[in-house]
Amino acid sequence: MLARGNRITRGAEYKAVVRGGARCAGAHTVTYVVTGAELRAARFGFIVSKQVGGAVTRNMVRRRLKAICAESLPSVRDGADVVIRALPGAASAEFQDLRREVLRCLDRRAAA
Repeated sequence: MLARGNRITRGAEYKAVVRGGARCAGAHTVTYVVTGAELRAARFGFIVSKQVGGAVTRNMVRRRLKAICAESLPSVRDGADVVIRALPGAASAEFQDLRREVLRCLDRRAAA
């Protein structure tokens, strides 16, 4: 699980990353990355809308994305802010497909 220091919590921070970040799109997710020069741990945020499914489905997708990001945390450069938007197809995607897609985007945009 992601520690508190590794989470984006404010709406303005989400907005800044989505509007000003480098974008990497896949079949099930869209990843936005802003790399900063700050000396702090990388932070992650997740956007899973009602288009993905009901509450149970949305929470399952969010938990999967959090697990993937927690696993990849050591390889993401310090000071990076990452927001992952789940697309409707994420609900029916296999975990390995989601993992491959997110790791590909993180390697392209936020690798240390």
